[in-house]
Amino acid sequence: MSSYVGVLVSDQWLQSQFTQVELRSLNSKFVSVKNQNGKVTVGDLPPLMVKMKAFSALLTEDEIRQILGESYGDMSSEIDFETFLRVYLNMQGQATGKLGGPKNSSSFLKASTTTLLHTISESEKASYVTHINIYLADDPFLKQFLPLDPATNDLFHLAKDGVLLCKLINVAVPGTIDERAINTKRVLNPWERNENHTLCLNSAKAIGCTVVNIGTQDLVEGRPHLVLGLISQIIKIQLLADLNLKKTPQLVELVEDSNADVEELLGLAPEKVLLKWMNFHLNKAGYEKTVANFSSDVKDGKAYAYLLNVLAPEFCNPLTLDTKDPVERAKLVLDHAERMGCKRYLSPKDITEGSTNLNLAFVAQIFHERNGLSTDSKKISFAERMTDDVQISREERCFRLWINSLGIESYVNNVFEDVRTGWILLEVLDKVAPGSVNWKHASKPPIKFPFRKVENCNQVVKIGRQLKFSVVNLGGNDIVQGNKKLIVAFLWQLMRFNMLQLLKSLRSRSRGKEITDADIMNWANRKVKSTGRSTQVESYKDKSLSTGLFFLELLSAVEPRVVNWNLVTKGESDEEKRLNATYIISVARKLGCSIFLLPEDIMEVNQKMILTLTASIMYWCLQHAAEEGEVALSPANGNGSTYTSDTSPAPSISGEDERSSLCGEISSLTMDDAASDITVS
Repeated sequence: MSSYVGVLVSDQWLQSQFTQVELRSLNSKFVSVKNQNGKVTVGDLPPLMVKMKAFSALLTEDEIRQILGESYGDMSSEIDFETFLRVYLNMQGQATGKLGGPKNSSSFLKASTTTLLHTISESEKASYVTHINIYLADDPFLKQFLPLDPATNDLFHLAKDGVLLCKLINVAVPGTIDERAINTKRVLNPWERNENHTLCLNSAKAIGCTVVNIGTQDLVEGRPHLVLGLISQIIKIQLLADLNLKKTPQLVELVEDSNADVEELLGLAPEKVLLKWMNFHLNKAGYEKTVANFSSDVKDGKAYAYLLNVLAPEFCNPLTLDTKDPVERAKLVLDHAERMGCKRYLSPKDITEGSTNLNLAFVAQIFHERNGLSTDSKKISFAERMTDDVQISREERCFRLWINSLGIESYVNNVFEDVRTGWILLEVLDKVAPGSVNWKHASKPPIKFPFRKVENCNQVVKIGRQLKFSVVNLGGNDIVQGNKKLIVAFLWQLMRFNMLQLLKSLRSRSRGKEITDADIMNWANRKVKSTGRSTQVESYKDKSLSTGLFFLELLSAVEPRVVNWNLVTKGESDEEKRLNATYIISVARKLGCSIFLLPEDIMEVNQKMILTLTASIMYWCLQHAAEEGEVALSPANGNGSTYTSDTSPAPSISGEDERSSLCGEISSLTMDDAASDITVS
């Protein structure tokens, strides 16, 4: 297992400005320059910093050199790592100022934590503590620590061992984590605590959270803004879980009875569906404005008054709209909602101040208690026909989570809708094959002219051909038209390419050869055999894999202490197979594998998913061995910091592919999930 100790900086304030993921990435860059030149000078920084994603689009190398020249007269002056961090912060401020301040993302799931703001909302903290106290009150392990006091920092202290966050993920999406894999002793050692946080972060990615800038060490330290940000995402995923046609087919009432309108609804983010639902009822109630956000548009409380009056007229209070005081109106709104059975997620002040997260949670609660939609069986039947079958849904889920885990700028809500402009596919290609995209010939959404979308998608196909993908029957227009079969086939090849490149980046250091599917299987068989076990598999279609025993033996071979054999079944019945498959997924995530597959994927022995799961374990094993070798062989770097890997599923803040470095993140193998049996031919 990787050490849980991160990059340490003597200046505590300076360390507090960065997450461990950022510190590791910056330290890796600093050390690489030092290894090349023997030392790092101010003059070495411009060509290094201009390649970083934080600055590349905003500052030129000459501008960076000019800024540094104003601060440091002598560009040949040697600097240490902490000085480099201060330079980075200063440059970040310059870049942000040039941009005109940080921009807010429209989606809460895309809003990754930054190092610019470390304030937390006490109202949000109190609301989330209340949520935890309600939903985890009966948990066998956590009930001894609950209820938490929202006025204290008990939440952040309890989160330090990882159990709370893992349990909260299971509340949001039941069954995500096999709780047998959670370390739940009252006092955990550093390894056990790190395992819990690794399991938490990889599982959070598997339900759709963005954890790009969060590492396990950040959670071990209980850093408030990061812990609260993660909890916020998990709770919102729970609250918005029913905002889709599959869970609530009655939502079809929000659109006209046409395939195009329903497809548009399928492609909307959950919070956009919630806004559409809210405006649907406000329009019926005679409210003249359109609510476009959960902040400024609801601050006066009038929209809430109209919404609640149309949904629950029996609790209507005429004073709600008559009062001139927004705070008093907000109080009456909350009283109305409480009589409907809604839990209190916010205070009157949160409404009048326009707290986006808490207002969104409040509207989601109203939807959950009473959505006011039609039960017309014809409309519901129409909606059910429009939703994908189980296999297509599983594949869409796989690719959506994989793409979002890569840390690209865009966020995918529905793969088949969101890739049709070609832009997201270009972002993914640029991530897995850096430099492959000609951005001068790409158009960024929103795109007015259809031919621009086709141009983007044609470039996607062209790059796929250059990467030796099978694209015989695939044209750019097929992607624009949303051909699910061909899109799935292309994405599978893209995911597999990423997988093999990651493995090649490690093994090529010693063997200099391409990695094949057969190499991965042979490695797994050898690894299991090396422990004295006799289990071997012939191919990725081997039906014996459905029991899960081979994968448990493989996981035990790469890290003996990670599997508790007392929990393993023989895998003879379907229920025993499911128990093993669920345990395998959680153990792999606990180890550090970033995977998205479902238990059914193992039970059904889908060969492509079996391939990616095996490759994920192989990647972790090889990188772990490489990192251990580097720690053993490398002398102290002499810059006042200690570098050991902090298991994290996040990519580098620079946006550059550093996975080939032995100091890269362990769990960046974002390619192991349900995949399609379809190929383009």
